[in-house]
Amino acid sequence: MDVEVKIIRKPIDVNNILNKLMSISNEEGSIVMYLGFVKSLVNNHRVYKLIYEAYEPYAEKILEENVKSCLDEDITHVKVFHRIGDLKPHDPVLYIFVVAKKRDKAFKAAKEILERIKRNVPIYKLEVRDDGEYWVIGDGLRIRKGLWSSSG
Repeated sequence: MDVEVKIIRKPIDVNNILNKLMSISNEEGSIVMYLGFVKSLVNNHRVYKLIYEAYEPYAEKILEENVKSCLDEDITHVKVFHRIGDLKPHDPVLYIFVVAKKRDKAFKAAKEILERIKRNVPIYKLEVRDDGEYWVIGDGLRIRKGLWSSSG
């Protein structure tokens, strides 16, 4: 099984990745790909940018552990790339590629990888929009920046 995970700062060439995966596939006949990108509107408010931050070595380690825990013998290749930095609406953020011998296994693994990334990988995002700045926690919870303080 071939697994590659990376925290990246620039977009990748999706067609290049797909062509490489198809060229090394033998028993497989499908690739499931997920591409997540920055929304331009959240709760009827315009999003100007998302700022993604991570301690890259640790985030990659946790990302790899989470990806590997979703796989079985029918999955042959997985590539996951998560961008960090300042991203604008419609910029790609998360790329997941899963190659499997059985397409249902590829879909299931891609979905599970996505859910685990959202819940477990320490990549933090600050949403900058027309009504303020919000930390996005998990998959959808937003907390206005500065709302809580550590002083109690």
